[in-house]
Parts: sequence; C-alpha cells; structure tokens
Amino acid sequence: MNQTPRRALIVIDVQNEYVTGGLQIQYPPVSSSLHNIGRAMDGAQAAGIPVIVIQQTSPEDAPLFAIGTRGWELHETVATRLHDHYQRKLLPSAFAGTDVAEWLVQQQIDTLTVVGYMTHNCDDTTVKHAFDRGMQVEFLHDASGTVPYANRAGFASAEEIHRVYSVVQQSRFAAVLSTDEWLECVATGRAPERDTIHASHQRALALLAQGAAA
Repeated sequence: MNQTPRRALIVIDVQNEYVTGGLQIQYPPVSSSLHNIGRAMDGAQAAGIPVIVIQQTSPEDAPLFAIGTRGWELHETVATRLHDHYQRKLLPSAFAGTDVAEWLVQQQIDTLTVVGYMTHNCDDTTVKHAFDRGMQVEFLHDASGTVPYANRAGFASAEEIHRVYSVVQQSRFAAVLSTDEWLECVATGRAPERDTIHASHQRALALLAQGAAA
C-alpha cells in the first residue's frame, strides 16, 4: 500500500520582474500561470499542505531582481496569500544557501510540489536538487513558465524550452501535472503517474519508427 505523501508546495520567484519587469514570462501566458499558482496555494492551504515562498534576490545594482526594486518584490498573487516558510535566495536552486532542506526535514516532508518561475532555471534546479535528496517531486506545468533565449548555441522559443524541460522532468525527476490534476490527487489521494528514462526513450523510438513507416 502506498504511503500518503507528506507534501509541501514550494512557490519559486513569483516576482514582478517576471510579470511587468525585464524578464516577462511568455509561455505559458503569465496571466494563466499566475492564476494557477494562486489556485495551487489556495488548494494547499485548504488541504493543510505547508507552503514555502522563495524570493530571488540580487544586489542593488543588478539588472534583474535588484533588492528593494519593484521587480524584486513578490507579485500580489503570492504576496496577498498566506505561507508557512519564506526564504530569499541568491542562486537558482531553492536549496542553495537557504534553510529549505533543514525545514523540510523538520516538517517530515517527503514530497515537494514545485510551481513558479522559470521552468528551465530555478524550477529545474530545485526539482533535481530535491530528487537528489531522495524526495518525490511534482511539477505543475501550467503554474510555471519560460522566456525565449538566443545565444551562440542557437535560438529556442519559450514554448520549446517549456515543453522540452517538462518532458525531461517527467522522464525521471518529477511527476509533471496540470494544476487540476494535482488538486485532484490531493483531494483523492491518487498517486500521480511517474516514468523512467528507459520507458520514455522506448516510446520515442516507437513514435519515430511509426513516422518513418507512414
């Protein structure tokens, strides 16, 4: 019999910089991800799931997330809701240089649900940090988001980055869910579907073979 998970919801860097500032989320649309972040926080509170709020912090002269600026401030979606623990961070992972790991141990949390920004950066590093610590991880793909990148390695749209990182997370590191699916799991106790690298690879090979045969 599966043990009931002891969850915490971690809300990463839901700050004005991503909404009206210099790093505006493009995919999924920020209005929809903010709505789902709020729903996840409300659902967690109703279910007695503790909520951790994380705030990215940079020096006063930094181009993004400079402490004390409007962009650094938590967005009202998070700022107006209750939380159980709060930490500022300087690095991508919510575990790096914070007391998050110790707090989770103290609360006997074994399952971490990740929402916030950005999918490929602070969400991804936090998911993998939690995974490496032996936790079960859940990632709510419609309560997160990305921006496009272009550099010497090439160009990637926000949608491409978000989709690829979600697929990779589901392959081993996290159960990737919509907010609706997660709320249903919380309400019913149903375990979310998890996967493996091997199975994900085999399915991809089968799809490629089908495409070649078509």
